[in-house]
Amino acid sequence: MIYNLIIYLYLLGVAVYSRFNEKVRKMWRGEREAFRILREKVDPEAKYVWFHAASLGEFEQGRPLMEQLRREHPEYKILLTFFSPSGYEVRKNYEGADIICYLPLDTITNARRFLRTVRPVMAFFIKYEFWYNYLHILKHRGVPVYSVSSIFRPDQVFFKWYGRQYGRVLNCFTHFFVQNEISKELLAKIGIKDATVVGDTRFDRVLQIKEAAKQLPIVEAFKNGSNVFVAGSSWQPDEEIFIKYFNEHKDWKLIIAPHVIGEDHLQQIGKLLEGRRVVRYTEADKDSVADAEVLIINCFGLLSSIYHYGEVAYVGGGFGVGIHNLLEAAVWDVPVFFGPNNQKFQEAQGLKLSGGFEIKNYEEFAAKMDRFATDPAYLKEQGQRAGQFVKGQAGAARKVLSNIKLQ
Repeated sequence: MIYNLIIYLYLLGVAVYSRFNEKVRKMWRGEREAFRILREKVDPEAKYVWFHAASLGEFEQGRPLMEQLRREHPEYKILLTFFSPSGYEVRKNYEGADIICYLPLDTITNARRFLRTVRPVMAFFIKYEFWYNYLHILKHRGVPVYSVSSIFRPDQVFFKWYGRQYGRVLNCFTHFFVQNEISKELLAKIGIKDATVVGDTRFDRVLQIKEAAKQLPIVEAFKNGSNVFVAGSSWQPDEEIFIKYFNEHKDWKLIIAPHVIGEDHLQQIGKLLEGRRVVRYTEADKDSVADAEVLIINCFGLLSSIYHYGEVAYVGGGFGVGIHNLLEAAVWDVPVFFGPNNQKFQEAQGLKLSGGFEIKNYEEFAAKMDRFATDPAYLKEQGQRAGQFVKGQAGAARKVLSNIKLQ
């Protein structure tokens, strides 16, 4: 089969490329270590529920479901696997799972060995994971498999004439818990009826994150009663737009948490700021930050809490790679700006009607910010609409669990 040939060619490519790339090397080593981890940690008497997430974003989508299952059904143990180092390396010590490892590449031999070792009683694949051999063997063994927070579009291979053979992998799922009606309709067109629209479990997750938000004394001292604009996960095209505005409107303070915090990028941001009083978070104390006009977050792990201190937020990536996490900002009842590359992001389409604003250039951004700056009632209304959008979409994890048969 062509799929297996591609997998073996990919395996060869990873083996070669791992000699030159640290991220690929971690993945290559991690996949080879997975079977050792499983041999040492799998309890043959336990009932395992397997969750698979490609990377960190998918993990965050699956996390509310994992934690609810663990809380309500402690008789199960949880196996969590990742494909990407950006997920595994960050969450390898996550306490909500009993075993965490990479997923060995989807060869027939690996899939058989993996499933023979773990013998899961259920499996959950988060969003976009469709591994042909694992899924076919799970189906052959009669293991229920659920796709959670999945979303489908007409341009995906499953719905093209040339993708029909690979598209059969979708028949291996017991049930799809999809984000929207379009996904359900597309599945129905290829004969898959076992689908329920439950929304996106990320809404549950951002509400959890909000509840666990950190108090940040440095940021509180920086705000000090001022209006604050928070830019999260920003790239240079984003920064060129909003920094230009706030160089001209110095009655607002500015917090920038760039997606890349390397020194070169931080210096680029500094050049754009035209003499503003700037302090970096890791170099700040309460005294030095109080008089600053711009606070640059040059470390990770704080952004979801920092949005709490803003009156308006901007989420970057929409002029390039695609927007980052809009929900982390909107959950705090603040209006959210983002760039035009957002068509594949369901939450962006919803927020456009509820306190979210797509901007294509500086002029659009400036016009909307002028309205926010001069109309406090409008600013508050749009922020509340964004927050209500998030709250109104929550509950997907509960819907999933109420619709599955526990083994």
